[in-house]
Amino acid sequence: MSEAKTTTDHDTIRKWTEERGGRPASVKATHEKDDAGILRIDFPGQGDDSKLDEISWDDFFEKFDESGLQFLYQDKTKDGSTSRFFKFVRGDGK
Repeated sequence: MSEAKTTTDHDTIRKWTEERGGRPASVKATHEKDDAGILRIDFPGQGDDSKLDEISWDDFFEKFDESGLQFLYQDKTKDGSTSRFFKFVRGDGK
């Protein structure tokens, strides 16, 4: 696997996501009017996205910051292809 990076920078996360055709989302069963719920990045047409709701970047980053998350991501795969690997991790490394 290629090197993974970690960031909390909103512009970096948004750019990485949009360059790969992704959009901010949350798990439908956890999304309420005033709470984004469990965050996800949805890549339409890649896997089952029927359980996800698209949310605004503002709502996404409000929940991201409030939850103390970091975005662990990979730019390229080992063979040099564009990677979609990402994971949300707690700011304390857990």
